[in-house]
Amino acid sequence: MIEKLKMEQNPLSETVEKIREICPAAVTRDGKIDFEELKTSLATDVAEDTIEKYEFTWVGKNAAKAEANRPIRKTLRPVVADSKDWDNTKNLYIEGDNLDALKLLQESYLGKVKMIYIDPPYNTGNDFVYCDNFKMGCAEFIEKSGQCDADGNRLFANTKTNGRFHSDWCSMMYSRLKIARNLLTDDGVIFISIDEHEVANLKKVCDEIFGESNFYTNFAWLNSVSDEVNDDTKFAGANLGKIKSSYEHILVYGKTSLYTMSLDKPSSDTIIKLITNGDNNINELHVPSGIKCVNKINKTFYGHIGGNNDFYDIINPEGMIIQDGVLKNEVTIRGPLRNHNMLTKFFNGEEVIDAKGQKLIDVFISETGMLHTKKERKGDTPSNVLVGKSTTKNGTQMLKNMFDGNKIFDFVKPIELIRYLIEKASVYTDFIVMDFFSGSATTAHAVMQLNAEDGGNRRYIMVQLPEKCDEKSEAFKAGYKNICEIGKERIRRAGEKIKAENPDKDLDVGFRVLRVDSDNMADIAKRPSDVTQGQLKLDVENIVPERSDLDLLFGVMVDCGLMLDMPIETKQMDDKTYYVVNHGDLVACFEKNIPEKLIYEIARMNPVCAVFRDSSFAEPKDKINLAEIFKNITGNDKCVKVL
Repeated sequence: MIEKLKMEQNPLSETVEKIREICPAAVTRDGKIDFEELKTSLATDVAEDTIEKYEFTWVGKNAAKAEANRPIRKTLRPVVADSKDWDNTKNLYIEGDNLDALKLLQESYLGKVKMIYIDPPYNTGNDFVYCDNFKMGCAEFIEKSGQCDADGNRLFANTKTNGRFHSDWCSMMYSRLKIARNLLTDDGVIFISIDEHEVANLKKVCDEIFGESNFYTNFAWLNSVSDEVNDDTKFAGANLGKIKSSYEHILVYGKTSLYTMSLDKPSSDTIIKLITNGDNNINELHVPSGIKCVNKINKTFYGHIGGNNDFYDIINPEGMIIQDGVLKNEVTIRGPLRNHNMLTKFFNGEEVIDAKGQKLIDVFISETGMLHTKKERKGDTPSNVLVGKSTTKNGTQMLKNMFDGNKIFDFVKPIELIRYLIEKASVYTDFIVMDFFSGSATTAHAVMQLNAEDGGNRRYIMVQLPEKCDEKSEAFKAGYKNICEIGKERIRRAGEKIKAENPDKDLDVGFRVLRVDSDNMADIAKRPSDVTQGQLKLDVENIVPERSDLDLLFGVMVDCGLMLDMPIETKQMDDKTYYVVNHGDLVACFEKNIPEKLIYEIARMNPVCAVFRDSSFAEPKDKINLAEIFKNITGNDKCVKVL
């Protein structure tokens, strides 16, 4: 049906929609802009004349909004010694305050995270929460009550006697969720575990940040099972004296309406699989032109494609030619192909249904050149009541078994639950999963386990404050000083176990450890009266002492908005070391007295960005010469930066 033109133009409609994308709470249901809400959402400080009206609000809400927008002068420092498979892994483990970490990741991962799962403090009166440095009296309150630890971490026990009991919790969540929304892809989704203490407030906060229309469901997860009550009653754990809560809530929001989760009607599950399987016999398949790629890439693949187990060889000498995301030539491939006869029928236009009743509906090419099948399987009516997704008791016992019988962590989420949510997040298997309250790192464990089972290429970003373990706890007695040490060790042990169970699969069970720290650049701005003659020479160096080249490199990657899992090559010329990130997206050299031929070498690489230390050049003329070299060779001197 042809749509009828409205014959009406609204010059502001596009602007309103853009504002809705950036700040959903600033656009009312009838499409009007709430300018007061927009003003406070974009503020970096609290305006004295701010008028607060009837709405879901609390003491410190505007300060929480301002905190989310406030710039940060910190960086992420690599910790190679704590990492695993540093050079090859695509996974990240970040130690530090998650508000700082989210801010530092904003440029590098803006719109790149498909799924976020978090299990924040439930605010029962015993949980530790963050009290951020807001300008609503909280800083003084922290100082007077001694709620900062020796490292300046802003954790405190939010007891029910605190007059700001709900306000502190809502402020903590608001600023973090506001930044987290920016990291999601347009079709991204966030899952938030919570109990009944704050679920009502959390939903109101999320309605404002993500928009009411982007609320998908509230999963009720049966987190414990009574031996005396049948699961089918949906009321496990009840007795005459007291009702025991056996459910937790999992709120589900999308960044935009592009995310689709079928929960209200019978639908088909979509299954994505590689067309290869190392256990199959070697066969050939003729792939017709017209097959689409997941993105509109322009690339030609030659020869051997894939890993050790899942691979095929392209027979055509001209390769597999993809232009604007579409295969332009017929290609013959050879390898351990899964159901190659059914694929041939599909390419001939026949309807294909396998022995399990799954209908083959599409074949597509990934960005790595691998072919995947997309099948449709009829499912039951989905439900937002999650029963049989294991329990916290099982999760805790699993972790206990992994740590030689020591009860390292309480109330651990089971990997079966997180795995289910990851599968709900997308039918595809190549995306980033984030958890910025990672705790014992169940989410990382679930990602690795699911990749091993379905051949996926999901990556994770874990963020956790190094909260100290109680000296009386089993964790401390077992040698773990803080929660980050537990999380990292769990990932190591889980990864090795998964790899041992899947020896023929090429699995990424490594992770890069990064730590939130002060900026690499020293504060050398001083008044003349504060400087002595002897300090003048010392203050020429603008880098914080004891910062390594790798520290500086990751600081530059954060500033340039580069993804922090990118490959890094270390090269040398005439005893001078330089670094090449992602085959030339960034080239950096932090040596002193850099020879001119090294500058020519870097310029000929035509990097997107080239970075040097300010102290690498003895004279101002050397920096001018640097720019001229790049301008002559690359035609672009704007790509050159100095620290």
